[in-house]
Amino acid sequence: MRLFIKSLVCSLMISCLVSLTGFFSVCENLQEDIFRLHIIANSDSEQDQSLKLKVRDGILEYTSDLFGNCKSRDEAMDSARENLEAIRNFSQDMIYKYGYDYKVEAYITEMDFDTRIYEGFTLPAGKYSALRIVIGNGNGHNWWCMLYPALCIPSAQENKPELSLDKNEMEVISNPYKYEVKFKLVEIFEAVRSFFG
Repeated sequence: MRLFIKSLVCSLMISCLVSLTGFFSVCENLQEDIFRLHIIANSDSEQDQSLKLKVRDGILEYTSDLFGNCKSRDEAMDSARENLEAIRNFSQDMIYKYGYDYKVEAYITEMDFDTRIYEGFTLPAGKYSALRIVIGNGNGHNWWCMLYPALCIPSAQENKPELSLDKNEMEVISNPYKYEVKFKLVEIFEAVRSFFG
C-alpha cells in the first residue's frame, strides 16, 4: 500500500511539473514579447506621488506616436533608444513646470517584476525589458504599464489597442484566477533565479 501511495504522489508531482513546463514557457515568451514603462516617484509623499502621475500622463501623451504603432517589442525598444534623451528632457521639463527641481533619469533596462494586475490583464513575474524613468531619489512607489503591446496608450487615448500576443499568451494574461497558483509558482521561481543569477 505504501508503495502505491508513493507511486501515486510521484505521478502527481511529475504531472504537475509537466503542466508547469508549458506555463513557464508561455511566461518566458511573454517576457520576450513585452516592453514595459516603469516610473518611480522621488518619495511616497502626497506631492511626489501626485507629481509622478502628472509626469506619467505627460509621457503617455508625448510618446503615444512613438509606441502606438510599433509591431514588435524590438521595434518599441528601438524607438525608445532613439528618443531616450528627448523622453528624459520632456520628463525633466515637466518636473520644472510643476515647480520641482528633482533630476530625472531615463534608461532602458532589464528588471525583475512581481506578478502584476493591470486593467483585466495579469502579467507573470519575471525579468522584462523596460523604459525606466526615475524622478529624484527614486524612493517612492512606482507606476508601470506596457509600452508594447501598447496597453499604456489607452490612458492617454480613447482607442483600445489590438494585442499582438499569441493565443497561449493571451490565455495566460487574460485569466488570472485560472492561473493564480501557477503565477505564484512562477514568482517563487523567478525570485530564486534572481537570487542565484
